[in-house]
Amino acid sequence: MPSPVEGPDNVVDTMVIGAGQAGLATSYWLSRAGVEHLLLEQRPELGGAWQDRWDSFYLNTPNFAFLLPGQTYDGPEPDAFLHRDAVIELFRDYADRIAAPVQLGTEVTRVARADSAADLAGAKGGFAVQTSQGEWLARNAVLANGAYQRPRIPASAAKLPRHIRQLHSHDYRNPAQLPDGAVLVVGTGQSGGQITEDLLAAGRQVHLSMSACPEAPRRYRGQDTFYWLLQVNLHGPGYGINGLQREQLPSPAARFLCNPLISGNDGGHSIHLRELGRRGVRLHGHFEGTDDGALVFSDDLPERLALVESAFGQRMKPMLDTYIAAAGIDAPAAEAATADGWLPAESGARLNLDAEGVTSVIWATGYGLDFSFLEIPVLDAWNYPRHTRGVTEVPGLYTVGLPWLTRHASSTVALVGADAEYVAGHIAAR
Repeated sequence: MPSPVEGPDNVVDTMVIGAGQAGLATSYWLSRAGVEHLLLEQRPELGGAWQDRWDSFYLNTPNFAFLLPGQTYDGPEPDAFLHRDAVIELFRDYADRIAAPVQLGTEVTRVARADSAADLAGAKGGFAVQTSQGEWLARNAVLANGAYQRPRIPASAAKLPRHIRQLHSHDYRNPAQLPDGAVLVVGTGQSGGQITEDLLAAGRQVHLSMSACPEAPRRYRGQDTFYWLLQVNLHGPGYGINGLQREQLPSPAARFLCNPLISGNDGGHSIHLRELGRRGVRLHGHFEGTDDGALVFSDDLPERLALVESAFGQRMKPMLDTYIAAAGIDAPAAEAATADGWLPAESGARLNLDAEGVTSVIWATGYGLDFSFLEIPVLDAWNYPRHTRGVTEVPGLYTVGLPWLTRHASSTVALVGADAEYVAGHIAAR
């Protein structure tokens, strides 16, 4: 494991908060620019948020998209998918290879301006960084702690009976964690869909509460769908196709919309909610709360199924087709969508947990950003740092690795390095 940078009186030029993919990519470019820096990681081991995935998890993006700075996948299966443990090991090997100066087991509890005479005496810059292992002074600070910090659980979860086992997807590892009985999964983003499949494979009865996350084909026009998304992220603007650029978002809230419902398991596949229903999953609408001991869901299951199935054809497909045509790529024609009118016999608008034998609830309801340690007024109404290409309005304060930082795939392994390179260059220029 690389040794942390040591300086007199805990002073460092640049402090990087977080040593996941964003922090390590930033470290790579800072080292190449000759900038002294230190990465603080609250976890006892490297591997970032991938360590919070369940036992059967496979990366949702193909191996060809593992594109950290200075390292690309060169193995024999570019279109295959890596298991969680392999992903973690790759990040640990990467940190060793680039000699990232990481200090593990160090939680950052406060970042503030170093604006007092005592703070600035002998310091190289403007931030006081308090941690569980002491205080540092830094000229620059990079917020690279990611978007998967604070699990979101509805407040009404507190009203569920105490005998019901509740877990957020953050803490789910395998079906053996759960007591015997049926399981309710709330949320149909990638985690909700994949955990539902994990439970089905273990023979569990599953109830599934739908969100509005879109379905998408795993493969489209001869390539993995993420291949086309990556190409549009990288080259779309050159053809006037800017739908995946941050500036084209309809509102700041769109930065937090969920990703398409796909999986990297079993060689990669699409997840279709109607098919899950045919396999025995009891589908419900959006979770609304509790009423007289029952769980209540929106009574719009047919409309909600139609919505998630139509989203790809309405938004993503035209953009990908336009790019393929504009770039002159010889790709197979798109397959015609197959109409599927299956509906469950019941709408599933109410669920009595005890009557249905439900003993567990898994909240696959996403995450919120957590910058609670930041005592600098730089966050917007969505708790997202105000910035331009990762450079905040506060001199010396930066952010990397957030969704839609500059474009759709900014937080992914494939493209986090581009934003990290820009931020590191800005730091070096100071």
